[in-house]
Amino acid sequence: MVGTLTFVLLASAASTPCEALRSVPLQQTVIATADTVAAGPIAPAGSDGRGTPPPPAAGRAGIPGPGRGQAPPLPAHCRVTMVLKPTSDSTINAELWLPADRWNGKLLIVGNGGFAGSIQGYGDMQIALRLGYATAGTDTGHSAADGPNGMFALGHPEKIVDFAYRAVHETTVKSKELIKAFYNASVQYSYFKGCSTGGREAVMAAERYPLDYDGIIAGALANRHIYMHTAGFARSVEMARHPERAISTQKAAMVNAAVMQKCDVLKEGFLNDPRQCRVDFSTLLCKGAETDACLTAPQLQAVQGFYGGVKNKKGELIFSGQAIGNPLPELRGAPPANVIDTVRIWAFQNPDYDWRTFELDRDMPIIAAKVGFVDAVNPDLSAFKAHGGKLLLYAGWADTGITPENTVLYYENVLNKMGKGQDDWVRLFMVPGMGHCGGGPGPNSFDSIGTLEYWREKGVAPAQITAANTQASITRPLCPYPQSAKYKGTGNIKDAANWICRGEP
Repeated sequence: MVGTLTFVLLASAASTPCEALRSVPLQQTVIATADTVAAGPIAPAGSDGRGTPPPPAAGRAGIPGPGRGQAPPLPAHCRVTMVLKPTSDSTINAELWLPADRWNGKLLIVGNGGFAGSIQGYGDMQIALRLGYATAGTDTGHSAADGPNGMFALGHPEKIVDFAYRAVHETTVKSKELIKAFYNASVQYSYFKGCSTGGREAVMAAERYPLDYDGIIAGALANRHIYMHTAGFARSVEMARHPERAISTQKAAMVNAAVMQKCDVLKEGFLNDPRQCRVDFSTLLCKGAETDACLTAPQLQAVQGFYGGVKNKKGELIFSGQAIGNPLPELRGAPPANVIDTVRIWAFQNPDYDWRTFELDRDMPIIAAKVGFVDAVNPDLSAFKAHGGKLLLYAGWADTGITPENTVLYYENVLNKMGKGQDDWVRLFMVPGMGHCGGGPGPNSFDSIGTLEYWREKGVAPAQITAANTQASITRPLCPYPQSAKYKGTGNIKDAANWICRGEP
C-alpha cells in the first residue's frame, strides 16, 4: 500500500496543472471551471456559497462553528466545478476541491439535506480540506431554478433518479477520475459523510454502490424519504379532518412537563436514553370538564399518534413517532408544503392535487410503487461488508426533524438480515440531547471523521466516542447501540469520566 509520505510528495508535484483539468475528457461531463485558489480566509457567507461555517457537529472536535470563533483559513487548492449529464434530462452540478499540496491520499464526499437543490456540504468540505482530503459535493441534479422543495420532479422522472442515487454516485466516479489526473495517483481511501438526506444518500451508496466507499458516516437517516413524507402528510390530513384532536400550546406544555417530570430523573433538561422511560398518557385524560391541565379522548389520540407513529388500518407502522422527551408541539391541521410535494408531485405528478382525497391505506402502496426506489431500505449490505467497508451510524435522541427510532430500525433490520454479530463493520451511536444532525442541549459534537479513519485504516472499532457540548460544558461517552451511558452516581454529572457504557454489547 502506498504510504502517506508518498501521497504528500505526489500532491506536491501534480501530474496535471489545475487549470488544465478543464480539458480532461470525462464521459457525459462538462468541466465548467478549474481554478487555483490561494490559501486564505474563507469567503464571507453568501459571497459564493462557500462561506457557510460548519455546524457544531460537522466534523472533528475543536473545529469552530457558529458562535465559537473564527474558522481557520482554507489551504491552497484546485477548485473544480462540473456539470454531469448521465441522461438527456440530467443537470447535476458538482464541485471538487483538490489540495494543492500535502494531499493525504483520501477523498471525502459530503451529503445534502431536505430536497437538496444546492451543494450543501461546504462546511464539511472545509473541514476535509484542512485535514488534507480531496473533497466533493453535489446539488443532486436540480436547483432553485427548477422550483422549490420537490417541484423539480414535475415532468422530470430522471431528476428523481438523480436525487435518489445517481448524482452522488456520478460525482464520486468523476471525482476519482479527476484526482487520478491531478495527482497521477489513485485514491487510497474513499469516504462519505452525510446526515438527514445525506444519511439516506450514505446508506443508499452502501446498498447500491458498495465499492464506491471504504467507510461511510450516516446520520439521522432520511432513508425512508417516501414513507416519512407520506406519513407526515397523512398526519396533517387526519388533523385537518379531525379538528377536535388539536393540541393547544398550553396543553402541549402540560404534556411535556408531565413527561419530563417522570423521565428526566437526572434533571439535565434532556433524556440520556428515552428507552428507559415509559409514559402512560391516558393518565392525563380529563376526569370532568375540559381544562388546559388535561386531554380529551381525541386529543389523547393525537398525543399517542405523535409518539407512537403513523400506522395503517392493519396496525402496520408507516413511520416512527417521536422519542419520549422530545417536546410535543402545538398540533393543528394543515398539510405542510414541503412534504406534500412527495405525494402530489413525485407520486401523482399533479400540482393541483386535492389533499382531501388522500387515503393512507389506499394511496401508500401506490406512492411506494411509483417512487419507492428513492428509499434506501435494503438491509443486505453484504457486498459493502465484503469490500471492507465500515458504516458508522448515528442519530440524536432529541431529533425532532427525523424521528430517532427510524435510524435504530434501519440498524436493527441490517442485523436481522445479516445476523447479530456485525459490530466489526457497522455500529450505531445514539447521541443524548442532540437535535437534528447537531445542536441541542446534550453532548452534540464528536469526531466522526477521525473515528471512521481509525476504524477503517487501523482496524480498531470504536468502543465509545467522546462527545462534547462546549457551550454547556458537557462531555459524555457515546456508546455502541444498544448500550447507553450510565452515570456512576458520583462526581460532576457533566464530566464523561463519571459515565460508563452499559447494556448489551
